[in-house]
Amino acid sequence: MSNQSQSPILLKEVSRIYHNGEFEVHAVDQVDLEIKAGEFTVLSGPSGSGKTTLLNLIGGLDRPDLGEVFVDGLSTNQLSEKELTLLRLHKIGFIFQAYNLLPVLTVYENVQLILQIQGQDKTEHEAQILPILERLGLTDLRDRFPWQLSGGQQQRVAVARSIVGHPKLVLADEPTANLDSDTARSLMDLMHQLNQEDQVTFLFSSHDPMVVEKASRVIRIRDGKIV
Repeated sequence: MSNQSQSPILLKEVSRIYHNGEFEVHAVDQVDLEIKAGEFTVLSGPSGSGKTTLLNLIGGLDRPDLGEVFVDGLSTNQLSEKELTLLRLHKIGFIFQAYNLLPVLTVYENVQLILQIQGQDKTEHEAQILPILERLGLTDLRDRFPWQLSGGQQQRVAVARSIVGHPKLVLADEPTANLDSDTARSLMDLMHQLNQEDQVTFLFSSHDPMVVEKASRVIRIRDGKIV
C-alpha cells in the first residue's frame, strides 16, 4: 500500500472519464492537487465544472480512471472496498447538500450512528455527542426527528455527525445551497471555528460567494481542470 504523503489530500494527474455514447466526458481532467493539514479550502466553479466528482474521488466514493488519489498517505487506488469503507469511516467526515439524515432517527441518534458503526463503547457515546450538540446549538433539539427541523438545523446535525468521529478531513458538497444567507453565514462561521480550534481540515465545493470569501484558500475549477 503506497504511503506517499502525510498531507490529508494529494492527487497526482487524476482523471475521471464518463462515456456518453461515442463521446468521452472528462469530468475531472489531469488534476494535480495537495491540501495540507488544517486548511480551510474551497473548490469553486460553475455547475458541471467537476467539483462534486473531485470530492467523490477524494472521499473514496468513486475511483479515478487515471492517476492516483492519496488520503492521509494511503493510495485509494490500492485499497479494497472494505479498506475504503474503513478509511471513510475513521478519517473522513461528509456533509452532503441533501443532509442525508435518517428520518427514523432523532438528532442524537443520527449523530450517534457514526460512533456505533465505528464500534466505539456505547457508555462513552454521550460524553462525545453532548458537547458537540451544545456547541452547534442542538441540545434542545436532541430528541427531534429530521422532519421536525428547519433546513439550517438539519445541516447543523449533518455537521455534528461529520465531526463526532474525529475525522482528519471533512468534505462538504455545496453545504449552504439550501440555506438562507443568515443561516449559511452562521454555519460557515461554525465550521471555521471547528477548523481553527480543532485543526480539522475542511474542503468545500461551492459557488456561493460567501463561502469563497470565508476560505483561506480558493481552488478554481472549470471543465474538470484546475484553473
